[in-house]
Order: sequence, then C-alpha cells, then structure tokens
Amino acid sequence: MTETKRFVIAGGGRVGLQTAENLTDQGHEVVLIESDAERVEELSDAYLGPVIHGDATRPSILKQTDLNRADAIAALTDETGTNLAICMEAQQLAPSVRTLARAETQTGHEYGEVVDATVLPQHLGGDHAADMLTGEDIRTLIYPTADLDIIEVTVAESSPVAGRRLDEVALPTGSLLISTAEREALAGADTILEPGERYILAVESGVVDEVLNLMRG
Repeated sequence: MTETKRFVIAGGGRVGLQTAENLTDQGHEVVLIESDAERVEELSDAYLGPVIHGDATRPSILKQTDLNRADAIAALTDETGTNLAICMEAQQLAPSVRTLARAETQTGHEYGEVVDATVLPQHLGGDHAADMLTGEDIRTLIYPTADLDIIEVTVAESSPVAGRRLDEVALPTGSLLISTAEREALAGADTILEPGERYILAVESGVVDEVLNLMRG
C-alpha cells in the first residue's frame, strides 16, 4: 500500500483544489491555505479537508498547518513571487519540508536554489502537481477516472522485471504495458524492460500497487 503522507497547499484556486483532491483520493492528508474569504467559503463546500483562511507568506498562518509534520508544501497561487516567498518562509520554519512552487515563466529551473521543484504553465494541473509532491517515481498521465489509470513509471534496477522480456513477465490481470515513455511504438512480447527506462501502462485501480511493486521492486 502507498505510504500516507501529509501535504500543505497554499492557493485554493483550480489547480490547488484539484491537487488537494487528487492527493486526498490517494489517501494522503492535505491542508489547504487560501487568502480570499469568498473562495474559502466556496472551498468549504467543494473540499472536505481542512481549509485555513490567511496569507501563506505569513509565519503565523504557516504555523497553523503544523508544518513540521508535513512532507511537502506546494505554493500554487497565480503569482510566482508569492509562491517563492511562501516556499522560502516554509523552509525557514521547517528546513526538512520539500517545496514546490508554481512558476509562470518557462525558466522555472532558475529557482532551483529557492525551491525543490517548480511546476510550469505547460504542466499546470492538479494531477501533475500531486505526482511531484508525492515524490514517487511515477507520473499519472490520465488521473483516475472510473477504475482505470494511465501511468508512466520507471523500472528500478532492483525490480524483478528489470532486463526481462515482456512475455517473460507476469503482469497482473487488469494491467497492460503500452509503450516506452517516448511512445515511438507499441510494446510487444519482445519488449525488454530496461532498468532506468520509463514505460506507460494502463492499470485498473485494484492492481496499481501490485504493478508498482513489480516495476519498482
């Protein structure tokens, strides 16, 4: 089973709410911070988890989230400067917390000394942000709809399938390996699962953990 983690999300807009919902659906604990009072009221109806009303750049607000217990914080407001300030303040209060900031430029890598990761406009979605926050070596391409996920996952060096042909691997019923991440061709019986390579799979929700155990060891 996936380890339960705790996250703080600053910014209760579309992306912040979707990220919180996606993480909650995975069984994680999430606290939302939103500065706009009207939006806080809307969130109370749309989101079942805790919502704190306040400015996340203020230490007094961040302290209300019990930040020292959090695995990561995501600053997902629509202002890059605000997001960086939130992450910097969070690191002052809890040096071990992982930080993710939404950046509105294509040069998000330049913030590497300030935050651990950035999510850029072309990747701006709650599913992508949720995957980055969890720190798992897995990326959800289509977030859970009904009972089927489309995921991208890396084969670990120590996994039981590393270096083996697809027809030698007993993938569980309810899963299908589609292609490598480059999507150059469909996977076939002679496809070799190379360690360090990323692959795209269609997986029914009931066998996700089993598939991940095979691919990641």
